[in-house]
Amino acid sequence: MSKKPKKFKKRFFNSWITSLTSITLVLILLGMLSFILVNSKKLSDYVREKIGFTLVLADDLRETEIIRLQKVLSAGDFVKSVNYTDKESAAKELTKELGEDFQGFLGYNPLFASLDIKLNAAYTHTDSLQVLEQRFLEYPQITQVYYQKNLVTLINENVRKISLALLILSGLLTFIFFGLINNTIRLLIYSQRFTINTMQMVGASKGFIRKPFLIKSLFLGALGGMLANTILIGSIYLYKQELYGLINFADLQTIALIAGIVFLLGFTISFLSTWLALGKFLRMRFDELFY
Repeated sequence: MSKKPKKFKKRFFNSWITSLTSITLVLILLGMLSFILVNSKKLSDYVREKIGFTLVLADDLRETEIIRLQKVLSAGDFVKSVNYTDKESAAKELTKELGEDFQGFLGYNPLFASLDIKLNAAYTHTDSLQVLEQRFLEYPQITQVYYQKNLVTLINENVRKISLALLILSGLLTFIFFGLINNTIRLLIYSQRFTINTMQMVGASKGFIRKPFLIKSLFLGALGGMLANTILIGSIYLYKQELYGLINFADLQTIALIAGIVFLLGFTISFLSTWLALGKFLRMRFDELFY
């Protein structure tokens, strides 16, 4: 008889550890999902800003004219960066790609100096690119404008599709994760259904019965949130080299927002799941507890 309370306490402790582990793992997945959603625009902008123009310059331009044109274009709010490539550098690059000296075969350098322009993400839509193309052609120093129209269309379509799929997937996964935590809490309370019924039989009010369970659930959610944040943020910094360019690790506000979302979800889901599960068991008759 003296061993039964110890076994019961050990079993009860193990059930709380199992619940804490389940909640922590689910919150890590929710944190990853929150991280993707918070950074989805940044990821989209990162891809879009790879789109740009190649502006072919007239062959008789002086260096001062090229520098002035480069400064004028750089001042535009649609420009992210402007890089100048002279004829000699373009010839060296092409020779390296071809693996042979085409100038020796032709007897001259047929290439032209050019400006490579990368755009800000807001100006990479198809209609904006067409307007910018006509605008660049108005400069007398520019003879031709090139950009990969098919690639631009493909990128914009894929970004829209991925954004829509991400929203649908986020809603579905959030529902699944809520269900997992809810089932974990329900199983934990199910193991104490007879204790709840005994408290009702001696006249305890519903509020009195709910109070210790809700306090424990909030503690469980908070502890699970802290563990999930520790693992999640630690993993982000561990793989910061692989995520370089997609994540600004100096942006503590974004990281704090993700941690806050995870912590709040741990609190909220644990509290709601405990409240709903308790409501069910508080309404059950004694003979129904055996099923």
